[in-house]
Amino acid sequence: MATTCCCVSIDGGGTDCDGGANQYSADTPDQTEVQSIIDNLSPEESQRLDKLRNIGIAAHIDSGKTTCTERVLFYTGRINAIHEVRGKDSVGAKMDSMDLEREKGITIQSAATFADWKKKNDVTGEEETYHLNLIDTPGHIDFTIEVERALRVLDGAVMILCAVSGVQSQTQTVDRQMKRYNVPRLSFVNKMDRAGANPWKAVEQINQKLKIPAAAIQVPIGVEKDFKGVVDIINRRAIYFEGPRGTVVRRSDEIPAECKDLVEEKRQNLIEVLADVDEEIMELFLEEKEPSIPEIKAAIRRATISRKFTPVLMGTALGDTGIQPMLDAVCDYLPNPSEVENMALDRKRDEAPVNLVPYVASPFIGLAFKLEEGKYGQLTYIRVYQGSLKKGMNVYNARSNKKVKVPRIVRMHSNEMEEVDEIHAGEICAVFGVDCASGDTFTDGTLSYTMTSMFVPEPVISLSIKPKNTKDTPNFSKAINRFQREDPTFRVHVDAESQETIISGMGELHLDIYVERMRREYKVDCETGQPQVAYRETITEKVEFDHLLKKQTGGAGDYARVMGWIEPTGNLAENKFEQQVFGGSISEKFLFACEKGFLSACEKGPLLNQRVLGTSMVVNDGATHMTDSSEMSFKIATQQAFRKAFVLAKPKVLEPLMKVVITAPNEFQGACVGLMNKRNAVIEETDIGADEFSLFANVGLDAMFGFSTQLRAATQGKGEFTMEFSHYAEAPPQVQAELIAKHKKMLEDKAKAKK
Repeated sequence: MATTCCCVSIDGGGTDCDGGANQYSADTPDQTEVQSIIDNLSPEESQRLDKLRNIGIAAHIDSGKTTCTERVLFYTGRINAIHEVRGKDSVGAKMDSMDLEREKGITIQSAATFADWKKKNDVTGEEETYHLNLIDTPGHIDFTIEVERALRVLDGAVMILCAVSGVQSQTQTVDRQMKRYNVPRLSFVNKMDRAGANPWKAVEQINQKLKIPAAAIQVPIGVEKDFKGVVDIINRRAIYFEGPRGTVVRRSDEIPAECKDLVEEKRQNLIEVLADVDEEIMELFLEEKEPSIPEIKAAIRRATISRKFTPVLMGTALGDTGIQPMLDAVCDYLPNPSEVENMALDRKRDEAPVNLVPYVASPFIGLAFKLEEGKYGQLTYIRVYQGSLKKGMNVYNARSNKKVKVPRIVRMHSNEMEEVDEIHAGEICAVFGVDCASGDTFTDGTLSYTMTSMFVPEPVISLSIKPKNTKDTPNFSKAINRFQREDPTFRVHVDAESQETIISGMGELHLDIYVERMRREYKVDCETGQPQVAYRETITEKVEFDHLLKKQTGGAGDYARVMGWIEPTGNLAENKFEQQVFGGSISEKFLFACEKGFLSACEKGPLLNQRVLGTSMVVNDGATHMTDSSEMSFKIATQQAFRKAFVLAKPKVLEPLMKVVITAPNEFQGACVGLMNKRNAVIEETDIGADEFSLFANVGLDAMFGFSTQLRAATQGKGEFTMEFSHYAEAPPQVQAELIAKHKKMLEDKAKAKK
């Protein structure tokens, strides 16, 4: 395999400087060798990586993510003026570039930008420049894929919480996503100036609900309308934000008298929490020695990067307070690309995991994590994990094995772009003119590596759609194809029976946004049907089968006999096929056809024509004919056997249960409980605060259509709710009977129409 110049010889593991360049073997490096390369990087490369941060901002809806990002851009000098998400100037936040985002006051698509932050070195006092690649993500569960693909390629994140509400439903979703991709995080308690603000409740909930050791590294100077600044409890220093828009950060060694005791209490608590997650602090703690400031900061960094701890900061983005220390904390405690373990799979070695090296002289590896239709064609966002990507360079798509040339490379600043000639390892960029799918891996052709893609949740809601005017069909098709390519959770298919186009997604808002985008961006007005729930089917008992397919129509016929049983797997997440044939009564190729028949039958169950879940099929015997048996015969026979056995196995209809969280003023608690009871909801918890309550429940999706209107009416417009898919469960017997009867009648009507 070809080799590329580098500072360390992987083969020998030692340094072999030859004119400043050494041989890098393309053989797979283990973690020790990766660390050896990183430790021996050239000073320039080491400095570049050390001062690089790839971070995302994620949170529950309306926690202030985009408002916070707007301040980050302002304080780093990327924008000259601050515009609010729902500002009176109608300009909107920089990162909300779509008209729909600015009108609705929500983030729909993740947006990328980059900025430089100047921070003083703790030891020398000299100003150092850190380069930040930043992605702002949506908070609404309907756009959860945007959070998934952002966290897939980021090295760290800032999790924002509301000082009043603390950990909310979508905070827990974001927490699961961060854990899925092993992303270290800081926590920032926002909205400290709001009535009812309580940062200590938020810290406690991070520990209790998210199960992450957390401790504050700041104490607020006042709360609610008296919030003036924060005290850095590590350095025991008060921080005030003065001047226009909080641009002047004044640090004072004089801590307000009313804060002194709390500062010492929370500082001791920080040390105790660190002692539980960091060995060096634990040793000092057991020896009853107070750790120094550098020791505390080093421990926070180690524990944060290893995902054993999250430091908690506080402020108010809308009030221009607390953002600059948060940026300092990003530089101090979140990892640079060389401190994160990124893995690829080597296809030449049965997809064995491989450690990637964030070094420019290594062979190029990048991941396409987001596609977007731009003015000049498809815009592909790429995270470069290894090597460098250059303008005009040929890259290879690991999925399609196609070679493509990269004509343009840009850095994104929301909807603006800046052309560059080269992007180095650890950076994020976008390229034009590269045809690919989201999740594709690109290499320079010297490596057979591929990277795991992001988790894509299954859609839970569908509706039929068609253009009102047939002349708009070409544009309708263009829009559908584009949206499918850009968003893996937006699915489209044509119903085989009705021939209607069906779109599926994560919720009503998700699909409504795409219908509206068709109207605005493609000038296509659409008619949509009633939302349809993605029901599923399963069985509850074991049933044996012995099925014979025998047809003779002249010439070669069809013959296949299959015997065995179907039974529940006990796990709705999978269907399973197993063959236990002994003695060769069915050959291997026919058994493979049986498996294909089973998987095909699971796509459309006998009850509602919906997908089957949690079902196992075992074929243990059968018979073949010398001339009439074929793979198709056994595939069809298996499908028929499955459908006959299925209806005898006490089948059930499954409905998607949604995790619903309602938040409203306390006086409307009874009304909200009543709304849930009408929908046969299972209320799991009610969290009552000083002014507001949160109600947590599991509800069938079908019962939630039109709920937002009813909630507004019941709470005088003061209530809000979030909803996300929880799991599939057996639908109520009456609902099952109605659905089966409705489906049966539809089939009968179609049969009559054909006659």
